[in-house]
Amino acid sequence: MNFISENTAPTAAIAANVSPFTDLTGINVNIVTLELTALVQRVALDLASGRAQYQVIYADPYQVLAPYQRGLVDLRSLQADPDLPDLPGGVADFIPTQLDAAGRFVEPGPVYALPYDAPTMIWQYRRDLFDKYHDRMANDLGFDPTPGGDRTWEEYYRIADWFNKHAKADVAYGTGHQARQHDSLMNDFSNVLWSYGGAYFDNGKEVGRMGSRDPGPSRLDSEAAIAGAEFYQRLLSIADPASKTWDWDGVGAALRAGRLAMCPNWHEYAASNEEVLPGKVDYAPLPKGPAGTANMYGGTGVAISENTLPHERGAAWLFIAWATSPQTQLANLKSKAGGGTPTRTSVYELPEVRAAEKRPSPMPNMLTATAVRQAWRPDKIGLRPKIPMWNECNTAIFTQLSRMLTGAGSPEETMRSIKSRVDQIVARGWVA
Repeated sequence: MNFISENTAPTAAIAANVSPFTDLTGINVNIVTLELTALVQRVALDLASGRAQYQVIYADPYQVLAPYQRGLVDLRSLQADPDLPDLPGGVADFIPTQLDAAGRFVEPGPVYALPYDAPTMIWQYRRDLFDKYHDRMANDLGFDPTPGGDRTWEEYYRIADWFNKHAKADVAYGTGHQARQHDSLMNDFSNVLWSYGGAYFDNGKEVGRMGSRDPGPSRLDSEAAIAGAEFYQRLLSIADPASKTWDWDGVGAALRAGRLAMCPNWHEYAASNEEVLPGKVDYAPLPKGPAGTANMYGGTGVAISENTLPHERGAAWLFIAWATSPQTQLANLKSKAGGGTPTRTSVYELPEVRAAEKRPSPMPNMLTATAVRQAWRPDKIGLRPKIPMWNECNTAIFTQLSRMLTGAGSPEETMRSIKSRVDQIVARGWVA
């Protein structure tokens, strides 16, 4: 059996220790890992071929699930098969917002993928530097600078600017961002957009959580969206200038190299942070704006290709049930080859996992648990639009944002330009 996946931490852990599954079932699993864009292209070709070269698919909600949902098996049919084992813990054990975002599309019943990973953007900061300068910052800024969900984006800006001006002996820049002309820029910007009350479409939370085939006109030209873009442009003007060349790997490496005091980034970098800067990095939900806080969720599910032959579907079900089981997720947390963080509530309740939330931790990604628990709440989770034409919309968004950051357009012009382009893409996609 073949499993095609993005080169992610959970897949690295499973690839290093897939033998327990083979020993249990007698099924050999060939795992193919690719960069996401290459994976999407390969999956699209495989689904169009009518034959399943890859029975199990890493189904990104936005680039695979939404556009190709009809090419995926409704997993309820396998869960109900009396000849197959039940899903350990059942679907109710998955974190509800993640099951909807990663596993469903439009209709609340069918489940096309089981939540497999859960990278989420949170506030990562040099705890040692914040401790060292806490009293001076508090005195100069007039507020407690300790990172947390009660801090505002304006306060984040002022903290970053303070580090720029007063802590050069310890750190080059107060903040850094994943602002390269890339999917990373859309993710970084969206946290600010949503916190200012902006939205890509009406009913943005529902379009993000359940998805839509026809989301209607874009709302990126609203006053709130433009205000968010204005702040983002201002924030990037004091950030490390290299931010415009970084994706998530770049900004993560800069934090670990001691170049930044803080940054928004995916929580699963905690393991790398702890390896390089043990005890020096801590985590909090992202700051809030006038409309609250939003933490971009980037999780994905594992699915079964509809092209999979009937006698192979049972084998594929056994694999995805094993790969997302509490036992495997716990093993992934402990893995030296990869990691990821669990998508199941029951794993977080295990005593050894609870204990790992404090240093010294044998599962360093659990150091983010307090922050991500808040970030996954329905009112705080950030969900980009789950629509079939998202990939093209995304390209239009980060292309125009990149132009704005280089001074080629004002925030208002940029938002109006993106709205116009997105509306064209959506209209064409809906007609198709």
